[in-house]
Amino acid sequence: MAQAGSHSAAGQMTGYLYQCELALVELARHSWDEPTIEVRMEVLDDVEFLYGATADPHELLQSKHREKAGRLSETGKDVWRSVASWIDALQTLNCLSAGTMPLLRLVTTQVAAEGTFLHQLRPGPGRSVPDALIRMQEIAEAEEPANTADDRTKFTALTPAQRYRLAAAIEINDSSPLMSDLDSTLARTLGIRPGEHTRAILDDIKGWWYGVAVESLDKTRARASVTAQELQCRLEEITDRYAGKNLPITETARRLTAAEIAAYQDDLVVAQMRWVGLKDRAIAPYLRDYHHARAQRSQWLRTFKITEEGLEDYDRRLWDEWDHLFARHTDPVEDDTPDTERRAAGKRVLNDTMDKVADLPARPGSTTEGWIGRGTMHSLAGRSRALDDEDAVGWHPDYPDLCHNHHDEPRDA
Repeated sequence: MAQAGSHSAAGQMTGYLYQCELALVELARHSWDEPTIEVRMEVLDDVEFLYGATADPHELLQSKHREKAGRLSETGKDVWRSVASWIDALQTLNCLSAGTMPLLRLVTTQVAAEGTFLHQLRPGPGRSVPDALIRMQEIAEAEEPANTADDRTKFTALTPAQRYRLAAAIEINDSSPLMSDLDSTLARTLGIRPGEHTRAILDDIKGWWYGVAVESLDKTRARASVTAQELQCRLEEITDRYAGKNLPITETARRLTAAEIAAYQDDLVVAQMRWVGLKDRAIAPYLRDYHHARAQRSQWLRTFKITEEGLEDYDRRLWDEWDHLFARHTDPVEDDTPDTERRAAGKRVLNDTMDKVADLPARPGSTTEGWIGRGTMHSLAGRSRALDDEDAVGWHPDYPDLCHNHHDEPRDA
């Protein structure tokens, strides 16, 4: 068995994972008081919390994980690198001298010993910013240690008023849970009670969280932050799945008016049905499904009944059913197969797909109105425009070519 050597990065890796999972725990904690709060990582600090209406962070958080219990050093790198990082961030935010200061939190698994400025900056009745500031200045002006000299110089370069504002904003949260204890902390914070599915629910939440964390860290992607509402929505999705709870249906699948039907006539979703020979009377009920399914899905997202990832998973399961049926019905079609037979094969794909997806629930373990599945399938068909689109859906065997220009009709037999 390989032994960890002097060049092992295990501690550093644990620190990164701890930062990521701590951000999830903290977002869960904040969600009880402010569901619109957002978290982002590695922008101005390790972890930042923002309210939806503001661009500047409400809180900057530094996380420090050490497996070995011990005292947090007043002169160590963990503390002074955090202070220097905060100074840089506050200068970027232009709030060192005036304006609203964010809360500056240092979350550490180590202990802030009594008599240190770190202990004096803990929350609670023993907090004393003036006493802490005196001690901070003494340490910052000392010659040693050399490995924090540059970071301490940033502090001494501040004006007395700036130093006080900085110290007053710092909060030391020591003796925080180790990485191995975060799961139980997360479960309690999210309100997940011990039970048969507790481990599975936590694994699902963490799997989702690591996915969105990677997206938010990838600056080439659109996602910059994650909201507490998203977290709560994902938690409800997962717990409701294990409880077999259905998504609420707020749409009534009424008949569409002539004007509503006419508005879709040039859309690809209608062209896809015409290519396999459907007439207006057969198209109308499918348009009704399509119209109301889009509205219902949008309402689910707006009211945080399901996440975008949850709907994407539903779409993938629908696509998989279509893929099996399309392959089965179009496999006999050859290059010289007449158009009438091609249309007939496409109509079988459409009819069998509609029957199959009507029984597929949007949330596994629950039930969903049939028109949601049928309408969603037509939405997928309405997005098929390119030959290289992996999510393309269609009914006619030649739908990829036809979708290049959806005004073209297949040739008459």
